Amino acid sequence: MKPFRTLALATMLGLITLNTQAANILVVLSDSDHLDLKDGKVFPTGFYLNELMQPVKRMLDAGHQITFATPDGKAPTLDKSSDDKMYFNNDEAALQVHRALLQKLQLTSSSQSPVISLARAEKMGYDRFDALYVPGGHAPMQDLLTDKGLGKVLKAFHAKNKPTALVCHGPVALLSTLPDAATFTQQLASKGHASLQAGWIYSGYRMTVISNAEEEKAKALLNGGEMKFYPQTALEQAGGKFSSNKEPFTPHVVTDRELITGQNPASANGVADEILKRLN
Repeated sequence: MKPFRTLALATMLGLITLNTQAANILVVLSDSDHLDLKDGKVFPTGFYLNELMQPVKRMLDAGHQITFATPDGKAPTLDKSSDDKMYFNNDEAALQVHRALLQKLQLTSSSQSPVISLARAEKMGYDRFDALYVPGGHAPMQDLLTDKGLGKVLKAFHAKNKPTALVCHGPVALLSTLPDAATFTQQLASKGHASLQAGWIYSGYRMTVISNAEEEKAKALLNGGEMKFYPQTALEQAGGKFSSNKEPFTPHVVTDRELITGQNPASANGVADEILKRLN
């Protein structure tokens, strides 16, 4: 039998395992369990279950490794309102599978969480990570958008054109790479608009994030409160080219160079598709 036929047959029979190299994905979540609203109101929040666990499960199933991090290394908080089958196409079994995986990983455990700080990730070396993923929930609006540690990570990934994926409220974290993210967001919160800052690494990128229209439709979640500003407005004023779906809360994923952004919870699996495609 000819050598290539022998190899093909052995592969078909499972006698030879093709060597594929696993990637290491850095998943960054917020430390915060709340979002400060206008008029001193506070909204309890965290990460959305499906936005974190659907891509995480897909990446783990593909044989990749995941390192979880938050700015200060605190265990992240699950937004309890997202623990609902409506975010899993009303599939109760799918909800249970992803809920069980979250419990297995112990991410939200105050004593057993494997989460590291972004400072620790920097010491480990950004070169060990092949892709970055930031899920949503409202929590990134509290800390990730101005976090200097995350800004360093994003700049390192940008410089080497590494896959950088964010979904729903997650893309607001791109503001952390502004020359002065704190001033930019303070201007937005107090005046409704902010001065354009030269040198933003994502200026001119096509991107998406939860839209202003979707935020308006989801206002009831805030229990009468009002956000200081919307992420779509923030990214547009920073210099991003916003792209939206035609029907609110339908999947929409935008890719531009290394950047992969998803608009809403329904876009999480689409973002996972793009991450896996890049890692392949």
